[in-house]
Amino acid sequence: MSSASDVAPAEAAADACTVRVVDPQKVALVTAALPGAETITELAQVFGLLSDPGRLRVIIALLEGGEMCVCDIAASCGHSESAVSHALRLLRANRVVRVRRAGRMAYYRLDDSHVRMLLDLALTHIGHGEEGS
Repeated sequence: MSSASDVAPAEAAADACTVRVVDPQKVALVTAALPGAETITELAQVFGLLSDPGRLRVIIALLEGGEMCVCDIAASCGHSESAVSHALRLLRANRVVRVRRAGRMAYYRLDDSHVRMLLDLALTHIGHGEEGS
């Protein structure tokens, strides 16, 4: 019976580096279709923004209410205006929301229909999971 210590280091390294591919054509197709590293990083940032419950409440408030000021968003979400302002600053920096200024007031809305579609799909997905339970 041999143990891991009986395997020569070079053999162990060769075994660890062996990549097994069952369907090389499919692997090539998928590899060519994968977005670039920068796009993957941006996607991860957007999903990271959406993963915070407080920011998600703000986004859903805007999804349901359309354009809203910070104080109305805060009242809708049950958060402080400071917390909502901080969330909106992050969301705006990542092009999830946009702002319109009217004098001293700032009104926020979802940046575009893509954000709305993403949220609608996620909510539909969650609802679909609840139906199957």
